[in-house]
Amino acid sequence: MKAVGIIPARWGSTRFPGKSLAMLCGKPLVRWVWERAKRAGALDDVRVATDDERIRAAVEAFGGRVVMTRSDHPSGTDRVAEAVAGLSAEIVVNIQGDEPLMDPLLIDELVRLMKASPQWDMATAATPIRSDAEAKNPSICKVVVDGGEKALYFSRHPIPFVRDAAFRPGTCLYWRHIGIYLYRGSFLARLVATPPCELEKAECLEQLRALHIGGAIRVLKTDHPCLGVDTPEDIPPAEAAIRRLEMTE
Repeated sequence: MKAVGIIPARWGSTRFPGKSLAMLCGKPLVRWVWERAKRAGALDDVRVATDDERIRAAVEAFGGRVVMTRSDHPSGTDRVAEAVAGLSAEIVVNIQGDEPLMDPLLIDELVRLMKASPQWDMATAATPIRSDAEAKNPSICKVVVDGGEKALYFSRHPIPFVRDAAFRPGTCLYWRHIGIYLYRGSFLARLVATPPCELEKAECLEQLRALHIGGAIRVLKTDHPCLGVDTPEDIPPAEAAIRRLEMTE
C-alpha cells in the first residue's frame, strides 16, 4: 500500500506571506519540514507542492522534489490533491509546511494506523493543551473527539465550552490539532470534488469539509510537541525548540 507525503507550501499566507522561506537556524522553514518528513520510513515518496517559483527554486537547491500547482486552490488539501494526481497513492499524507518539528515516528505511526484500519477515511493527531493562553489562541486549532477517538469537531475557539467555573476536568480538556492529515486516495478525490462548506469558510479550517461530507477522521492522541509557525513572532520560540531538539538527537 503506497504512502506519499506532500508538503503544501504557498507564498501568499495571510498572516505571514512567504513564511515557507522564513529562515530558522540558518535554513528555510520548508526545508526543516522536508527533512523531518524524509526521515519517516513509512513514506514511499516526499514532495513539496507549491505555486511559487521562489519556493520551487529553494526546495530544488537543497535537493527536494517539487510539484508545481495552481495558485487558486482554496486550501492545502486541494493543492495536495493536484500534486498526487497520477501517482496512484493509496494513502496520501498532507504534512503542513509550517510544522518544523514534525516527528517522523508520528508520521510512521499514522501511516500504520491507516493501513491497519480501513474504516477510517482520514487520520490526524492532537496533543494536550496545557495553558489557557494556548486554548484561547485562534491561531491554534482545537479538536474534540468521541470515545472512539473519532473527530467530532475542529475549531479555532476553545472547545468544549466550560459553563461551570467550578468544573475541573479529570483529564486534559483541550487538545491541539497537529498539522498532519492522512487520506485514503479515494476519499481525497471525493473531498476536493466538494466545494468548501460554510463551516470551513467560517473557521478557515479545511478539515471541516471532510466532516461536512461524513468523513470518519481518526485522531491519534500523542505527547508529541507541536510547534507551528503561524506569524513572524513564532520564529524565536521555534528556533529555540529546534536547538533543544538537536541537542537530544
